[in-house]
Amino acid sequence: LKSGRHKLLTDVPGKLGDVRVSPDGRRVAWTGAAGRSDHAVSTLWVTDLKDGATRNLTAADYPGHVRHVAWLDRKTVLVQADEGVHTVLAGVRVDQAAGNRQVLLDGALEGLVFGLPALRPGQRNMVFIGQTPTQPAELYGWRGKDALRRLTHHNAFLADVDLGRQEVVTWEARDGRMIEGILLYPVGYAGGAFPLIVDVHGGPEAHHRNGWLSRYVSPGQVFCGEGFGVLFPNYRGSTGRGLEFAASAFADPAGAEFDDIIDGIDHLIAAGKVDADRVGVMGGSYGGYATNWLTTRYSDRFAAGVSFVGVSNLISKRFLTNIPYEDQYVHMGEPVRGMWDLMLERSPVYHADQCRTPLLILHGDSDPRVHPSQSQEMYRALKMAGHPAVRLVWYPGEGHGNRRRFGRADFVHRNLAWFRYYLLEGHPWDGPMPPLDISEELGLPQKD
Repeated sequence: LKSGRHKLLTDVPGKLGDVRVSPDGRRVAWTGAAGRSDHAVSTLWVTDLKDGATRNLTAADYPGHVRHVAWLDRKTVLVQADEGVHTVLAGVRVDQAAGNRQVLLDGALEGLVFGLPALRPGQRNMVFIGQTPTQPAELYGWRGKDALRRLTHHNAFLADVDLGRQEVVTWEARDGRMIEGILLYPVGYAGGAFPLIVDVHGGPEAHHRNGWLSRYVSPGQVFCGEGFGVLFPNYRGSTGRGLEFAASAFADPAGAEFDDIIDGIDHLIAAGKVDADRVGVMGGSYGGYATNWLTTRYSDRFAAGVSFVGVSNLISKRFLTNIPYEDQYVHMGEPVRGMWDLMLERSPVYHADQCRTPLLILHGDSDPRVHPSQSQEMYRALKMAGHPAVRLVWYPGEGHGNRRRFGRADFVHRNLAWFRYYLLEGHPWDGPMPPLDISEELGLPQKD
């Protein structure tokens, strides 16, 4: 630090996560991508600060994603990883071969999704944030061997709130691959087929965990209270199931990854749980792309859709996003000129004339990630195709997601109104749309 000189220890070709110096100052443990086309932090590495020697401590066939790392002592690190819809804490010896680990805390057994604990090297007392299917984030304490202790009770009122039952579901995709997701049942469900909302995560370098699944952009339990079931699919290309699964959708946007979603819906219909005529879909960012795609190419399967900050044109998106090189290297692998035909064919605007699904399009007008013109293109394409039930709502000053309370409340109420109107009340796609003005629902004065 005094000299101001720096030395390159290792060349990281992909994404970089945590960087932690060992207690003796001799090594650095870090998390990062396995390569340039690995779309998420997935792997544990250790680098010798003296000679720069770097070792990968994650087995090549590890069926999960390493997310965070901290030092327990000078020879052992603590890693927090995603394995399917669950989280795991494990100790890894940095002087042993890749794949060595001792599981310390298994979220699947504890019924808890958790982050990396706060701790000091040499100590075993840990404090971390955890959540369950029935409780949002709380603080937990753990001494390494004793039972977990919940330290805070910020949402005690939930004990008196009826919630929809939550369970992990799996289904076989049309090519035989097993896909995992999470299903929320309507509150008080006692059997029969219910209306379903499919909530598609973005990324696609993300996945749904088996914890608390309700927030403004994904109001799962709010939907359950209205009589809907909600499916959260972890389609191929999602994180949490290892490098091979994550890479299985590389350079194949809207291919098998979104077919997995259709197969999940069919699985629930065949089980007698879902009404095939009352299925809706929603999602933000890449989930918005999924919504735009599913309501065009699979329009006959969906009675309503809500696309939030979604992609509609893969070609124009590449040139207007603030992450063009991530899109090129991590998702597609080539410049536009090398896959022009594929990117056009996998763009929902190219299939707008097939859409017979009522589609609500929501977007922040200052979004740097997915330019607002993506939603404008989708809206204009549908209108020019004669679609009678498409609506575009701008959120002034909002970016890639809503930060202001008003915008978040508006988002939830518009989603509820749209799905209630088409899925519960059964209005036809070619009839009048629900009211645009929702001032009353938001508690605002009515306009003259």
